[in-house]
Amino acid sequence: MQHIIDRFISYVTVDTESDPNSDTTPSTAKQWDLAHKLVEELKAIGMEDVTIDEHAYIMATLPSNVDYEVPVIGFISHFDTTPDFTGANIKPQIIKDYDGGDIVLNKEQDIILSPSYFKDLLQYKGQTIITTDGTTLLGADDKAGITEIITAMEYLIQHPEIKHGKIRVGFTPDEEIGRGAHKFDVAKFGAEWAYTMDGSQIGELEYENFNAAGAKITFKGKSVHPGYARGKMINSMLIANKFISRLPKEEVPEKTTGYEGFFHVTGISGSIEETTVQLIIRDHDSKKFEKRKKLVKKIADELNRKYQKQYGGDVAVAEVKDQYFNMREKVEPVMHIVDIAERAMRDLGITPIIKPIRGGTDGSQLSYMGLPCPNIFAGGHNFHGKYEYVPVESMQKAVEVIVRIAELTAEKK
Repeated sequence: MQHIIDRFISYVTVDTESDPNSDTTPSTAKQWDLAHKLVEELKAIGMEDVTIDEHAYIMATLPSNVDYEVPVIGFISHFDTTPDFTGANIKPQIIKDYDGGDIVLNKEQDIILSPSYFKDLLQYKGQTIITTDGTTLLGADDKAGITEIITAMEYLIQHPEIKHGKIRVGFTPDEEIGRGAHKFDVAKFGAEWAYTMDGSQIGELEYENFNAAGAKITFKGKSVHPGYARGKMINSMLIANKFISRLPKEEVPEKTTGYEGFFHVTGISGSIEETTVQLIIRDHDSKKFEKRKKLVKKIADELNRKYQKQYGGDVAVAEVKDQYFNMREKVEPVMHIVDIAERAMRDLGITPIIKPIRGGTDGSQLSYMGLPCPNIFAGGHNFHGKYEYVPVESMQKAVEVIVRIAELTAEKK
């Protein structure tokens, strides 16, 4: 288990935060630091055909050790961390034999990881938990997945008695900003199907995800001296506020669960003359997803009609762009790939938790690119913030699931 801890910490202490405002791939130069490290590590453990392209996409091969035909499968994770919370200067804390009580992340700032608020913690009493120091995220999303894949490949190389077919692994940049699969070469990867190791708690197995879109709404105004503004000033910030207030108040992330979709305001900046609102739109149901996108346009149009005469043009310009779609449509025709993962978990005494992803993974885009790609747990909790943690035993179980999937895929029918 210490081997997994050491490997994981060596990854999370490298800052790989991605940047949605960058046009490059990877979006930040610092992602190269971990990418190059992973390439060298893959070579060191004995993987073959280790490559990294000009955009930092990494691929490697574990050759088959059987003399009969077996489907080529893959395992994929991303090495960037979200820009939602800082990933610089991560100082992981290792809590051994967790006692089920509060974990003090940062005494000076009184930051506490408590099971009274994060009830999932109680599942891991007696286990080893890796946390943050309360000032950064941890990066288990998705460096836990990378740790698990490399450790599983290393185990298979060291145990040739375990029979498996050809296995491909892939590590991507920029997943957290929705671009992880954009430049992934599916043909080069050459797998019949794959699994992303990018889920949360132990047992998660997912083949449904949100349909997703991003929206940018720009609001225009007119600045006039406030002492003489009556009937003249148009404050774009107040118009933006009217727009936000028209969105369904109960359909936000903090009030929805399961298959329920939402609107989520992710950013707002502006002045009297111009204000920009950033919004994400999510729904599992494709028809409801389309209605949500139309509602954004409808509210903008209504504001334009209201202020048309006073402003002399549109005060709200809504740009809505699709990001990814529900992979269920592409996975259901090949449900045996989900069945294999489910059987692997059950064989290891893990109860599968099959549920929709309230988000997206590289797998959702890859499934539409011709590589069906369900998602398997990586073990972490509370992603994208200072309360993130991962039980080491969950990472160990994920390693075992990868190995078992390889075995099951190579079974003679």
